[in-house]
Parts: sequence; structure tokens; C-alpha cells
Amino acid sequence: MGLVRRYSEEEIGKILKQSEGKGLPSEAGAGHSESLHEVIAVGRGRESTSVSDLEERAVSERKPTVGAFDGSQIKAVAFDAFPVFDLRPILRACEEEFPGRGSDLNGAWRTRQFEYQWLRALAGQYEDFWQTTQSALDFAAQSLKLELSSSVRERLMQGYLTLKAWPDVADALLELKRYGMKLALLSNVTSQMLQGGIRNAGLSEMFDHVISTDRIRSFKPDPRAYQLGVDALGLPKEEILFVAFAGWDVAGAKWFGYPTFWNNRQNATGEQLGVNPDGNGQSLNELAGFLADASAQGV
Repeated sequence: MGLVRRYSEEEIGKILKQSEGKGLPSEAGAGHSESLHEVIAVGRGRESTSVSDLEERAVSERKPTVGAFDGSQIKAVAFDAFPVFDLRPILRACEEEFPGRGSDLNGAWRTRQFEYQWLRALAGQYEDFWQTTQSALDFAAQSLKLELSSSVRERLMQGYLTLKAWPDVADALLELKRYGMKLALLSNVTSQMLQGGIRNAGLSEMFDHVISTDRIRSFKPDPRAYQLGVDALGLPKEEILFVAFAGWDVAGAKWFGYPTFWNNRQNATGEQLGVNPDGNGQSLNELAGFLADASAQGV
């Protein structure tokens, strides 16, 4: 059982309307009748539950790791694209086109995708996420000796334009909106791809800012890329929680100075780069619980 409730369409409309123009209050309770603990303490499809009940329930449920930072100062949450958008359809498409080899192709593709981005950024030979992703796919297929026709290439690339959200995303974002959090996407993905994913996922009203690092012709973990979130949200970086999908993005965000939550959906091994996330969990439901616990520690 998650810690985030599922809302009716009527409730969704009310929350989105009420959240317009709101930010997280600078004083506990200012402008709000509910604390973050009270917001989170609503079980999926159940009536409100006290914090003590949630703590007892946590004995039998996996809880997110909570670091030693003051969650009460957080006024905005900036997400990488892939805690929000589900990449599994691309893996399935790889397997459908190359039975028994799809996982190898997808893994090689993803690895080279980011390597090409970083190499081009370092060398001053910029190409955007779409272009580097195409080049990485070509390389991955060649390296595995797979024949990649133009039609298959197009189908696999189109997967990035038809992404939808992970099942837990909409409810988790609504909880954050209900408490007045500003929400942003901050990603290496192009604006066209981000906007397409938002439309496909039905999240058009959720994000206050949609930020592509294409604006600066570079990629995370370039510090200038993370600075885009500070500039757009108009907040100190200490007041923006960054939600990363990949371990390297955790390190980049922490080096920049963001409090960071690792949405480790793949249960990946943490990078050995001298920094750790302030919290982690495999679902965004756990993000809401993490913020509630961290906020209470800061009171």
C-alpha cells in the first residue's frame, strides 16, 4: 500500500485550482490549514490517517531513506524526465524487433546515449538529446551486429515521442501541488520531447516550468544545467529538491548543491562519487513520505 491517495477527477480539479499562485509557506502553517504530514497521511482510497498510524504501518512497509537535511525548507521539486516518464515501452519495442536481444540493445543504446552527450559537451561539439540518441542507437545496433532498418530505427526513436507517465506519478504530483509546492521538469531531453510526454501523460496542468538543458547547449551534470532550475523557479538551490532517475544525476545535483532524492526505479547500485542522496525510494509515493518525514525532523 502506498502513502499517496488516489483522487477523483473532481478533487483533481479543485487541487489544481487551489494550487495556482501558491508557494510553500515560509512559516509552518502559514496560508495553509494542513501540514505536510497531514497531507501525506491520507491512505490510497481510505480516510485520513494519523501520523502515528502511518508510523506503525511502516513496520510492515518499505519506507524511503531519510537523510539529515531539513525538509521544511523545501519550496519546490524539480524532476529529471525519467522519474516521470516510463521508459519500459522502449525496452519492449527493442525486444519485439530483436527477440532475445532487446535487453542487450536497450542497455547498449542507453549507455552510449549519455556517453555521446557528455563527450560532445566536453569537446564543444554539441548535438541535442534527439540527435545523440539516434547516433547511440546506430552504434548499439552495429556493436551487437544487428541489422537496423530505417523503419525499425524510426519506430524505436518514435518511442521517445510517445512516452507516458509511470503509474504512480499523477497522484504523487497532486499531493505536492496540494501542499503548494512549485513543480518543474529539468532534463537533458529536448523541449519537444518533454512537451510530448506531458501531453501523452495528461500532466499539462502539473508543472510550473518545463526546462530543457538544450537552452544552454549542454547537458547535466554541467553545473550550468542545474542552475537553470534555480533561475526558473526563483529560489535558492537549498529550497529546491531535485529528483534524479540515474545515479550519476544524483551526484551532479549534490555537487551543485541541490537536496536530492533518488527515484531508483531500477534498484541500481549507487555510484562511488563521494556523495549520497538525501533520500531514495523506488516509487514517487515514497518521495511524498520522505518529504513528510524530513519536514517533521526540521520542525
